[in-house]
Amino acid sequence: MRLVSTVVVLLVTGLTLVSAQELRLPNKPGSVKFAVIGDTGEAGPGQVAVAKQMASWRTRFPFEFTLMVGDNLYGRESAADYETKFARPYKALIDGGVKFYAALGNHDDAGQIQYKLFNMGGKKYYTFQPQRGVRFFAIDSNYVDAKQLEWLDKDLAASGSDWKIVFFHHPLYSSGATHGSADTQRELIEPVLLKYGVNVAFTGHEHFYERLKPQKGVAYFIIGSSSKIRPGDLTKSALTAYGNDTDYTFMMVEIVGEELYFQTVSGKGVTLDAGSIRRTADAAPGQDRTTQPVAPQAKPSPVQPGPTK
Repeated sequence: MRLVSTVVVLLVTGLTLVSAQELRLPNKPGSVKFAVIGDTGEAGPGQVAVAKQMASWRTRFPFEFTLMVGDNLYGRESAADYETKFARPYKALIDGGVKFYAALGNHDDAGQIQYKLFNMGGKKYYTFQPQRGVRFFAIDSNYVDAKQLEWLDKDLAASGSDWKIVFFHHPLYSSGATHGSADTQRELIEPVLLKYGVNVAFTGHEHFYERLKPQKGVAYFIIGSSSKIRPGDLTKSALTAYGNDTDYTFMMVEIVGEELYFQTVSGKGVTLDAGSIRRTADAAPGQDRTTQPVAPQAKPSPVQPGPTK
């Protein structure tokens, strides 16, 4: 066992610049391919760098849509602000046919639900299915009221999808010093996620990237550093599988059968984290585990995990 552990460390920490810029996703024909960004609404060099890298990597990995996990626009939200803080920096992706699906953050005005390019359909929470067997649920974590919980319960129950993926702003689990875990939202949202077998949750709010160890069988990612970062705010905890609070980031994700692959890239084009998780056999309903748990890859594969921190 010690020898295997040593080999893993050498593989992970011995990354060259070339390997750090390689695509480490399967890139299979017909798979579900998407990107994830969060806390994107700060016009500036970080946002521009991430947007340029997304367009560049898309030439190798043709993702069809992008999830936005909230704080889509900081400050004013005039027509000019939508242009300078979203449409202009992501123009190459928009022109290339990439659809953006937004969730609302605490800095977002509810009027964003009417913005055509956010594809919210005039709703604060909604669902869409890009391919049979995979369904996404956008949640408004600002106001988790009874009406929204009833919708989430009903739509998750009726989805019939193998992969159920949620995205919203406030992280239910976090190692951040500024915000930390959103306990109130967790008390309200988590029981529904577990009841209907949600597999993966993408969140933001914290201005860093954190991949958390699966919690009650659900894989959680925080991707809140696509235009803002807060260096020194992430303290590795028992929750943390990997984290980075010094780089602007975005994620690329691919679903192939029972496996979900991810690759997190910095605004400089360097791969910071990569790996995969697998849907395991259905479990009995319970308060402490999702009915469709996931398991992270147990050993390095052609898609290697990124460096530890």
